[in-house]
Amino acid sequence: MTNTAVQSAQNQTGERSRQTHRYLMCRPDHFTVSYRINPWMEPARPTDTALAVRQWQVLYDTYRALGHEVQLIDPVPGLPDMVYTANGGFTLDGIAYGARFRFAERAPEAEYFDEWFAAHGFEVVKPSQVNEGEGDFLLAGDVILGGTGFRSSGESHREVAEVFGREVLSLNLVEPRFYHLDTALTVLDPVVEAGDTAGIAYLPSAFDEASRGVLAERFPDAIQVGPDDGAVFGLNSASDGYNVLVSPRATGFAAQLRERGYHPVTVDLHELLLGGGGIKCCTLELRGAAG
Repeated sequence: MTNTAVQSAQNQTGERSRQTHRYLMCRPDHFTVSYRINPWMEPARPTDTALAVRQWQVLYDTYRALGHEVQLIDPVPGLPDMVYTANGGFTLDGIAYGARFRFAERAPEAEYFDEWFAAHGFEVVKPSQVNEGEGDFLLAGDVILGGTGFRSSGESHREVAEVFGREVLSLNLVEPRFYHLDTALTVLDPVVEAGDTAGIAYLPSAFDEASRGVLAERFPDAIQVGPDDGAVFGLNSASDGYNVLVSPRATGFAAQLRERGYHPVTVDLHELLLGGGGIKCCTLELRGAAG
């Protein structure tokens, strides 16, 4: 991303309100695909760790160039999916609700994320229910959107509601390729005025009929993204309220964003998609607590 592009993205906000965020990321120094826990993973297909690191670095540099703070958790040998930090927990109001992974291959990650949260001032709440952090919990204004169907359990939604004292809106995922909520839905306006509805975009076919009805009722102005853009992880995006980091292959979604006054910023993470993750998967938002 060029300096000129960054300056344009920072300054030409129009009616959109941009907020500065704090993110947690992890360098993919040990990235590979050695097991299969989602439809994107094919262990027989070669992966290029050096390329994954270079693409990740562009994402890191883009966040920094846009004025966001990025903190890092150390990668751990033998845990190649730690790069997908969004799954490591859900933070809000200085509290970190830890992860409890569905699959044994990722289970050891939880300890490292909990230790990082505690060392950086968060009150750590260890979960009793299976959940995969911000992969399935997204803050949309005053409500927390909770995904279930493949990874996080429905019981974890109730636990999150109790921990944070917020309404959790449960959404059921039905398409195996979109196994986390953040692969099928993105929050475009992370912070809204009291009483306003957060802007979101989502892939209707990833949800069951009841969930589509809930989304239509609660977010009537949402952007509905087509299957072609969903298939390239277009919705696995990150937004600061104006700049939306998005896959360069999600051209239709990018056009929809421009029509709504957002500024798409393309970042290519196609190598990391071999592990079933994209921009948002590599990005855990830190809300509250000291840096």
